[in-house]
Amino acid sequence: MGQKDTEPQVYTLLVELGRKEGDGLPEGATGGAMMVYASGRDEAEAVRETVAILKEAGLNPLEVSSYGTMADRLAEGHELTERDRELMRRALEDNAVIVAETTPFYD
Repeated sequence: MGQKDTEPQVYTLLVELGRKEGDGLPEGATGGAMMVYASGRDEAEAVRETVAILKEAGLNPLEVSSYGTMADRLAEGHELTERDRELMRRALEDNAVIVAETTPFYD
């Protein structure tokens, strides 16, 4: 009870994926990338939760890059569509990891 928790925020993460049997990426793809919105009390928690969920889903996350919170992105001049804002709201409300986009890579 005495512990003061930080308010959760939503982080924009880019996850690089390697191949793994049964990963659902298209045949012939060498890997891929996912843009996700993940809630967390800090960036490290958002990254840990994202990696754990993706592994549980049968994916092979190799590297995660963070673009920060919505406030960080807006301060850097990023344009956020209404769809992006809605997905971020859902991630925060549901304390979830929301996949916004998946891009397969080919040689």
